[in-house]
Amino acid sequence: MDDVVKSLLERQQQLKPAAHPPIRPSREAAEAAVRTLILWAGDDPTREGLRDTPLRVVKAYEEFFSGYRADPGDLLSRVFEEVHGYDDLILVRDIPFSSHCEHHMVPFVGKVHIAYYVGEEGVVGLSKLARLVDIYARRLQTQEAMTAEIVNAIERYLKPRGCAVMIEAEHMCMSMRGVLKQGTMTVTNQFTGVFRDDPTEQVRFLTMVRGK
Repeated sequence: MDDVVKSLLERQQQLKPAAHPPIRPSREAAEAAVRTLILWAGDDPTREGLRDTPLRVVKAYEEFFSGYRADPGDLLSRVFEEVHGYDDLILVRDIPFSSHCEHHMVPFVGKVHIAYYVGEEGVVGLSKLARLVDIYARRLQTQEAMTAEIVNAIERYLKPRGCAVMIEAEHMCMSMRGVLKQGTMTVTNQFTGVFRDDPTEQVRFLTMVRGK
């Protein structure tokens, strides 16, 4: 298994990262890696209860990390320009998500709140914002990067007059290991346009998010 991984890494280093995605190992290699981790944990991957675990884990990973195979540009490409004069704030709050910390590969879960002012490109279907969250959540992530990526996608494809994103999440790398602080929430936010330039707009956004 070590030779397989080493060979893949050597081939990746020979390619230009901007032009080529990372090379995915075969399903068999991925399952072998799971068996290695089971051995490392101290159990026997050949016993009945674990015999099919590598197959299940690889299938689960396909779902957990499906965001790598999705394009936010395709998702946000269809917009509605006819909004009958509406030019105020659009807010979708409490979008649930689950992701995996890129440092320990354990989950972090929470909610995302997204607001934007209609701009040059019009508005996007509300469900598309929830799907945008899933695209970035279903990758190895940090909460800070995920916040910025959602904002950047909205800015790039919708060109709003301003965008605001807040993420509230509990990280299992804090509650299951390390300091073992269950229930601790991490909050990140990022503002662009009118939200960045006008503090009253930030207050309005935060008030609407909290006004449940």
